[in-house]
Amino acid sequence: MRKALTFTTSSASTIVAAICLSALTVQAQQSDRGQGAPYRAPRAADGHADLNGIWQAVNTANWDLQDHPARRGPVVALGASFSIPAGVGVVDGNEIPYQPWAAEKKKQNAENWLTLDPEIKCYMPGVPRATYEPHPFQIVQSRDTVLISYEFASASRIVRMTNPGEAPLDSWMGWSRGRWEGDTLVVDVTGLNEQTWFDRAGNFHSDALHVIERYTRSSPDHLSYEATIEDPKVFTRPWKITMPLYRRQEKNAQLLEYKCVEFVEELMYGNLQKK
Repeated sequence: MRKALTFTTSSASTIVAAICLSALTVQAQQSDRGQGAPYRAPRAADGHADLNGIWQAVNTANWDLQDHPARRGPVVALGASFSIPAGVGVVDGNEIPYQPWAAEKKKQNAENWLTLDPEIKCYMPGVPRATYEPHPFQIVQSRDTVLISYEFASASRIVRMTNPGEAPLDSWMGWSRGRWEGDTLVVDVTGLNEQTWFDRAGNFHSDALHVIERYTRSSPDHLSYEATIEDPKVFTRPWKITMPLYRRQEKNAQLLEYKCVEFVEELMYGNLQKK
């Protein structure tokens, strides 16, 4: 006859403890992969969160920062070409707090977009518009500087991670000073001229514009982008935009040339041609 297996109280307790430990381990692993543990970005050579890569916004903010329906484009003869796609706004609260005179100017800008928008003339887009134009941009990160290079008009800017002092003069892309707050790159941008717009809907600013950007690696292929906008000459209070940025996944992803100057020569200088 086969001998019956016998368990002592001690061995039974050991088995129960092992099962409980195994269950807790599985639960912890599931938590780490799921909702429990926050995402921790990989580290760059400087020890901070790695933001290197080619990124792009996928939204309609360049047409209009606020909620907007689809509408006809500026040239009726072109039909659906250049029509405006509908979009959900990126402005917190969907309100841009213009002073009364500025709200009227914004309306006039929108009515004359095709002739007034600096993008039409291939001027550099400024900050924050360069981030959400329908073109990719690349972040190249080092210890003391962060280079942000944009495909549109080959614009670029350097974020200085040491204290470089105040902006020496106003410029299209401004003067960017960076710092780290945990895994978030905070960029303080001043020295912006008044010649750029925020979008094709006529939203604008003055030379008093001050932008504070926040770039946070929120997943392997996403950055969370936030920009707080302050301009006491134009707005009654600061306001903020937020959006995700997506990593370009193509095997050969790279910035290509978009030299649009030649596309606007006729528009800008055609009247100077000899008849």
